[in-house]
Amino acid sequence: MSETWESATAYVVAALEAKGTATRDDFDVPAIVAASRDIADSWDFRAIEDATFWRIAATFLRV
Repeated sequence: MSETWESATAYVVAALEAKGTATRDDFDVPAIVAASRDIADSWDFRAIEDATFWRIAATFLRV
């Protein structure tokens, strides 16, 4: 399976909504995808450490 913007976005949304405490609407998902892409240097975000991913996500939490 090739990694794309769409698959990366789906990955981010699934991670954000996995625990049921937040939804994609609580975050700027495109910004999380872009920042994660910069760190991973790929559309495959599975290589990013969980702590790093959640730091990125927290940066783009809508308040």
